[in-house]
Amino acid sequence: MSRIEEALAKAAGMQPGTKAQGARPAQAVAAAPVASDTAAPGNGAAASRAPMAAAIQAVRLPEETMMVVNAPLSPVAEEFRKLKESLVKMTRRERFDNLIAVTSATVAEGKSMTAVNLAASLAGEFDHTVLLVDADLRRPTVHKYLGLGPRKGLSDCLREGLDIGELLVRTDIGKLTVLPAGTPVPNPVELFSSEAMRLLFQELKHRYPDRYIIIDTPPVLPFAETRSVAAMSDGVLLVVKEGQPSLAQVEDAIEALDGKVLGIVYNGAQSQARSSYYSYYGQYGQAE
Repeated sequence: MSRIEEALAKAAGMQPGTKAQGARPAQAVAAAPVASDTAAPGNGAAASRAPMAAAIQAVRLPEETMMVVNAPLSPVAEEFRKLKESLVKMTRRERFDNLIAVTSATVAEGKSMTAVNLAASLAGEFDHTVLLVDADLRRPTVHKYLGLGPRKGLSDCLREGLDIGELLVRTDIGKLTVLPAGTPVPNPVELFSSEAMRLLFQELKHRYPDRYIIIDTPPVLPFAETRSVAAMSDGVLLVVKEGQPSLAQVEDAIEALDGKVLGIVYNGAQSQARSSYYSYYGQYGQAE
């Protein structure tokens, strides 16, 4: 069983609110989703928008940033398929918990790379469409990893009331659509705590019953807005890079996410560096 599988398997068997124990920063707690699939999307401008994307845009990246697409037979791509399968099993129980945030305790642990590759892996399945939302307004990177270039997105939808359908970017990666971060804002916390954000996320969650929404968020300990996103999400994947955050920081991050952690993705493994796979995976983990 891989480290990723072990982390998610542990998450499935632990109780909500349980803190990480032991000497390794690779523990997890079970999710406690609160959003209801039967809830109405609500009223207002955000709820009335139809998120339909325009023409498909081709995206092609270097192998070291997009292994799922450019090296589908690689060990790293296989790990993301295992992560995807574990996530699907955990989120398709009595209801479809499809709004998943991806974060880390501290900066540069690989959470954006994990979000992009997980979304691409999910989008390759016949049963799922995927919307990848770049909600890291402080340091947006999804558009860079996908070669989209700077463009309007989430922040512009919330600040200017732009039609979200005009901001979505369809890609040629399976059934993957992207909502970029958009124009930089001085204080993202105000946007994430707004009613407009809540209505938008509710609309995205309920409009299509087969769609996963993967949200790339800022690190949870330095920035407050990730807590708001977690509260609106069905669950959170916490990316932990080997040797970077302390166990106390991981525990603090889990506590800050208030019972929403589905599991931990253990990134940048170095303990088996003699293996070419683990050596490469360690390099992969350097990205944000």
